[in-house]
Amino acid sequence: MPEWLASPAGQYLCLWEQSYLDRAVADVFGFHALQLGFPALDALQANRMPHRWLGCDAYPEPWSLDREVLLTNYEALPFSDASLDLLVLPHTLELSYDPHATLREVQRVLVPEGRVVICGFNPNSLWGLGKSCGLGFANTGDFIGYGRLRDWLRLLSFEVESTSYGCYRPAMKTERWLQRWDWMDAAGLRWWPIFGSVYGVVAVKRVHGMRLMSPAWKKALRHRVAVVTTASKGME
Repeated sequence: MPEWLASPAGQYLCLWEQSYLDRAVADVFGFHALQLGFPALDALQANRMPHRWLGCDAYPEPWSLDREVLLTNYEALPFSDASLDLLVLPHTLELSYDPHATLREVQRVLVPEGRVVICGFNPNSLWGLGKSCGLGFANTGDFIGYGRLRDWLRLLSFEVESTSYGCYRPAMKTERWLQRWDWMDAAGLRWWPIFGSVYGVVAVKRVHGMRLMSPAWKKALRHRVAVVTTASKGME
């Protein structure tokens, strides 16, 4: 995949995904965040958590030498249950040996109400058509459709919070021809948004039966206001 990422289409993809990930993780708060795979992107650069790691299943290329790298198996992460606040999976499921096991592991290590951000190739797109016809996209894994991913997330008690699509241009081999199709990005967002070649999903881990408790002083304040209101009506 590093060779494909160096192509004009690969750089086009990285630019869109870096911009999307910066927006998706900027306002996610907590203490511990993990990017799992795809070291070509710094998916956590816009996040402000104090502890951030890059997890890879093999030592990465020199892209990520300025970051703390954690060598790990995606299906057996070295973290205890409910210990991470944010996980980012840029094409991790597509390149994983067992995407179901990887997603189950993500669910295990996330805290309740924690977030996972997933980027993936859309099989229902120009790039998906090109891959099915054998026109490039070597070593990019198996494309996982949004509907399929959404079903997996629901089975693991995740709630999809937002979905975005991008990269509507054909995967041209030269920068010149890629730029000639730049009008398709604006047209795609307006006329056929769900057919972008790549998608981003933000999902929240829900725990059934769990209810966030408000501070005791807020309950006391509400009770006090209710008493005053009742008394006022009685005096009238």
